[in-house]
Parts: sequence; structure tokens; C-alpha cells
Amino acid sequence: MTQTVTLKLDGMSCAACANSIEKVLKNLAGVEDCSVNFGAEQATVHYNPEQIQPKAVAASIDAAGFGAEILDDQDWYKLSDNLTQSPSSTTSQQLRLKVLIGGIISVLLMVGSLPMMTGIPMAWIPAWAHHPILQFILTVPVQFWCGYSFYGGALKALKQRTATMDTLIALGTSAAFFYSLVVTFIPAGTDQDLGVYYETSAVVITLILLGRWFEDRAKGQTSTAIRQLMGLQAKTARVIQDGQVVEIEIASVQPGDTVLVRPGEKIPVDGEIIEGQSTVDEAMVTGESQPVQKQPGDLVIGATLNKTGSFQFRATHVGKETVLAQIVKLVQEAQGSKAPIQRLADQVTGWFVPAVITIAVLTFIVWLLTTQTLSLALITAVGVLIIACPCALGLATPTSVMVGTGKGAEHGILIKGAESLELAHKIQTIVLDKTGTLTEGKPTVTDFMAVKGTSHGNELHLLQLASIIESHSEHPLAEAVVRYAQAQGVDVSLSDTQNFAAIAGQGVQAQVQGRQVYIGTQRWFQTLKIKTDALQTYAHQWEIQSKTVIWLAVDHQLEAIMGIADALKPTSIEVVQTLKQMGLEVVMLTGDNQRTAGAIAAQAHIEQVKAEVRPDQKAAAIQQLQANGHIVAMVGDGINDAPALAQADVGMAIGTGTDVAIAASDITLISGDLQSIVTAIQLSRATMGNIRQNLFFAFIYNIIGIPVAAGILYPFWGLLLNPMIAGAAMAFSSVSVVTNALRLRRFQPGSFRQ
Repeated sequence: MTQTVTLKLDGMSCAACANSIEKVLKNLAGVEDCSVNFGAEQATVHYNPEQIQPKAVAASIDAAGFGAEILDDQDWYKLSDNLTQSPSSTTSQQLRLKVLIGGIISVLLMVGSLPMMTGIPMAWIPAWAHHPILQFILTVPVQFWCGYSFYGGALKALKQRTATMDTLIALGTSAAFFYSLVVTFIPAGTDQDLGVYYETSAVVITLILLGRWFEDRAKGQTSTAIRQLMGLQAKTARVIQDGQVVEIEIASVQPGDTVLVRPGEKIPVDGEIIEGQSTVDEAMVTGESQPVQKQPGDLVIGATLNKTGSFQFRATHVGKETVLAQIVKLVQEAQGSKAPIQRLADQVTGWFVPAVITIAVLTFIVWLLTTQTLSLALITAVGVLIIACPCALGLATPTSVMVGTGKGAEHGILIKGAESLELAHKIQTIVLDKTGTLTEGKPTVTDFMAVKGTSHGNELHLLQLASIIESHSEHPLAEAVVRYAQAQGVDVSLSDTQNFAAIAGQGVQAQVQGRQVYIGTQRWFQTLKIKTDALQTYAHQWEIQSKTVIWLAVDHQLEAIMGIADALKPTSIEVVQTLKQMGLEVVMLTGDNQRTAGAIAAQAHIEQVKAEVRPDQKAAAIQQLQANGHIVAMVGDGINDAPALAQADVGMAIGTGTDVAIAASDITLISGDLQSIVTAIQLSRATMGNIRQNLFFAFIYNIIGIPVAAGILYPFWGLLLNPMIAGAAMAFSSVSVVTNALRLRRFQPGSFRQ
């Protein structure tokens, strides 16, 4: 059985490093699939536990010269403490120190090199400032201490028989440094008039480190959403033990504990209210803006805020089992996944560095042959090596995905992977389930009619038979029948019930008090040869009023019908209109009869209705739409929606629905608010637009920058690009990509329409 492990990676300098790690992992026996995300600095590995263990996977990455740490969620609270800390703080401090020292030395070297670079008289500069030996001494710490990581990365790549951005920087700066070294200490046979290029090496290294520092700080902001989610968690809980209220660490709370929550306090873990009532602000987890009324029997979510009253609840889920923990896990997995659009960038980075080295060698040869000047040929080749930037390509997609999925979590939208996020912007048809999706999902019995009249005694007897059998079912309509019977004073007992069976999309049957009872649809009754003519007129009238009619028969004789109403959600009409304005085709899919479905659809302004569709037929209905060339999204909340959610190109589960539906979906809308459908699609479109911008910036930068550095403009305008300018451009190319991705943090629902 395949298992999955996520590893936190260290030591990657560019997308080519990520490709190297992927090659190492894919060569391991037992690794079935893997994905290395440079932006998230994570590896997701699917492996066969009978052949390999996570420790061996991590060891193979360590052996390749990179760091790997297994992200184990067993100790959730320890993990959450680590997640709330600002990432890469040590790395950032080291980079800042190197940039500071490198910057000071670079300024001194630049002053000494002004005569060579600008042509100003040598006498204007102090003699010591442009002395080659002094410049050599100043450059050594920058070259080999500040630039140590580039040499280390280049050696790692060499061991793997590949090349990375570190290879380019190490080659380029070493060429400038060692050329200058030869000029300084072995003057015979060299052209002393051209001077040395120590400042080129030092400034390039300093600028690239400065860019990495900015990039590191910016990348840290892409994971803000997870840290904010983790920061919501309470630190302690008030648990009732032996009649006393004891305050304990949240890690010590166990399932079954009775927890007291006072007004203004955070709810520590998930549970069910057993005493008291209140309103709870769930916006931080579900995105729901209005506080939710809670009373005994209602569920509460850990990390949400109790507003008005005091209540006690029984802890049901703690640690990694809580809703908050599951949200964080899903967001992490999504941020570490790869979008299909990233494959292009991965393919390019696979040959990018070798291609750049080839171009640099050709540039050197051409300039040497045409100018007969070694130093000029060398400097143009160094410019080509320095300006090339695979980092921008590697960061273009994952940074946007990280910000986009995090932003979704802020609005109660859990996107399970980058592929789902990308595909959502291509949706052409959106299929909406009726009960619990378009409607409130809280049906209520509004009408009851018996064949033999509605005498109180006869009605109560039939209600008792119906409620006894329906109490075995978890269907929303069954719950409505039981609630109605209880309200009429009927004793609902589970005893004396035999051979209970639920027929999907049809109804339920059982033997109750020695009699065979059937409750279900008219179509099912027709297949059972039960005549329904006696109450057909009432049923027709109720269906026109958008009520669902369920039929009751005893011993194959029709006895009664019930009309059940389920009101549209307040936002359904507005959401349907918005989806249409976004250019989407809206379809309602339901197992209800055609008349009731048509009435509900008319209220919601939906023209296309597929009614009387059994659960096993819903997936086929989605397939039919896909066969017509449509990219289809399915929105549902029940167990019977799971096959259709899995079949759809993008499955969206209402978070208030069943665990099965949520597990089968690609996107989970935690709050159950239909407006989240619009927000999810808008977020996908905004994210994909951002990714395209990033890829354009990354490609156009390299397409223009490399030829310019090679001197393509020299024949026209006499322009040669100084390697220091090339270094500055390279350093800030990846920063610009990450900064552009961070613009997604300003995304608000309704702010992006396309």
C-alpha cells in the first residue's frame, strides 16, 4: 500500500537543484512518485513501505548534498509551535551579515576601480585604493566566505553530474577573480593596461546575496496564511475534573474531557456542546462573517471565538485530528504540490544551465577571435554566466500557488492541490446539487395527507410507523419525518424493526410491528406495483409549490403522503446570477422529481435541470457533460454526491456536508456559503493570471538579458553590459517574481472578475 511523506528541504539555490533532488528520489527503489517544490522547499514522496522507509529517503537527499527533515505530524503541538515561528530566521541573519560585509568591501573596490571603469585620471584616486594587491586582499573574504554557498552548491551539482545556478555564479565570479589574480602576481605575458576585475567578482557576489536576502524575506511571507492559522490556536483549556475547573495545557486535553468556555475565550479543541448556549465567531476558520448560534448538540470548532454566553462541551477531536490541524495539513500539501503549468518551467530549467554555459563559451571564443583581447572576451562571457537566472523560472509558479492556496484558506476555501487550483479557472459548466447545496439542507414536513382521511388517531399511527423506520436512516428527509413525528407527540422507538433496507435514491423499507412498510419516491412505488392514484392530485399541487413529496405504504397499500419543504439558501439566487455573468453554464442535478426540481430551479433562475437522477447515475450525468467537451465542476454535500464529485474535473464539497463528500472533492468550501464557489473560481483566475505574469517576466528576462550580456547590441550602439549590472539584474529578477506573487495577498472576493 502506497504511503506519503513530506520532507522539509534545505540547501536548494534554484529550480535546477529541485530537479536534481527529484532525479535522486526517482532512482530509489520503492519510491513510486515524488514532487520537489523549490518555492515551498518541500518534497512530497509516495513510497512503498515494504521497500523503503522515510529515513532512507531523507538520507538519500542528505547524501546528495542537501538537507532533509521529515515533517511528522504525530506531535501536532510541537509541529504547530515550529510553524508559528518565522521561517529562515538564521539563514536571513547570515545573509544580512554577508551582504553588509560584502557591501562595504565592494564600495572600497569600486572606488579603486573608477579610473578603469570611467576613464577618470588615476591621480584623482588615492594610490592605495587601486593597488592590485590590496584589492586582492579585500576580495578574498568576499569570494570565498560570502561566496562559499555558491561553491558548495556547484560541488553538489557536480557530484550529481548536473549544473545549477550556483555553477553559473561560481564559474563567472571565479573567472573574473582568477584572471585578476594572474594579472596581479604574474604580470609577464599579460596586458597590464586592462587592469584587474576584483570589483566585478565582489560586487556580483554581494548583489546576488542581496537578492537572495530579499527573496528569502519575501518567500517567508508566502507562508503567512499557515502561521496566521496556527496563531489562532488556544494555549490552554479549562477542563472540569471531579467537579472542579482546572486550567491545563491544550496538549493535555483528551477526547471525552468536559471543557468550559467563557465569553470572549477561544474554543481550545473540537467538540459537542452539552450544556449552555452562545454565539461563536467562526470567521477565522470557515470565512463565515456572521457569528453562529450554538446550543446543546451543536458542534464547535477549535480556535474559533466564543462571543456571548458560557457553555460546556465534550471534546471529540484533539491534536492533529482537529479541524484546524486538518486545514493546516491540506494547505501545506497544496502549497507543496506542483501545478501542471510548472512542467514547462521544469523542462526549461533541465537544460537551461548547460545551455547558458555553452553560450558563454561561444561568446568568449567569438569576442577573442574578433577583438584579440582576452580580458574583453572574458568579461562578456562572465556577463552571460551572471545574468542568466533559472531561479525566476523556478519561483514563477510555486510562489503564486503558495499565496493563492493560503489566501483561499483565509476565506474558508481548502484547495487540495495546485492542479485543482489551476483547473478551476478553466471551468465551463458548474453542476449544483439541490439539497444542502442550493437549499438549506434542513427540510421540514409542511403537509400530511392520509388516504383514509386525516383523523388524529390514524395520522399518529402512520406517523409512528414512518418515524420508526426513518429513525434508522441518516437522510435529511428522514430526519425531517422524525422531527415532525416527535413534534406531534409520537413515541419513536427503534424496537420491533426487522429487515431494514435503504435503496439509494428510492427510499427505505422494513418490517415494523409485523407489517411491511415502504417510504420513498413515487417512481419507486410504481416499480413496486403500489398504486398512487388516490393522492396524485395533492402530490401534484405540492410539487408545483417546490415541495418534495414522499409516499408511505403499508403491506403494499398506499396510506399517506408528506410534503417536505427545503428553502433556498439566501445567497443561492445571487450566486447563480454571478456564475452566469462569469460566463459559466449552470446546471442543477437532483434525485428529486421533475416538477419539484423545476420549481426550485425556477426560483434560483437555473434553466438546465437534470432531475430524478439516482446517486449511481450522477457520475454518469457528469460524464455526459464532459463528453460534450465541457470542463465540469460539481458542487455537492452528501454521500450520494461523492461519485459525481470524484468524476468531475473539479469537485467542490460543501464543508458542512459529509466526510465522504469532502474526501472525494478537490476543493472544500468550509462554511457552506455558496458565495465561496464564486470566490474559489475568482481566486483560481487571479492566481493563474499571476503565474502567467511571472512566467512572462522570467522568460522575457532571460531571452533579452543573455543576448545583451553576450554583446549583441555592441555592433549597433557600442553597448557592452558590465558584469556588475548583469549581477544586479539577475539578483532582482527572482525578487521581482516573488514580489509579484505577493500581490495576490491583496485578493478580495469580488475584486477579480474575468
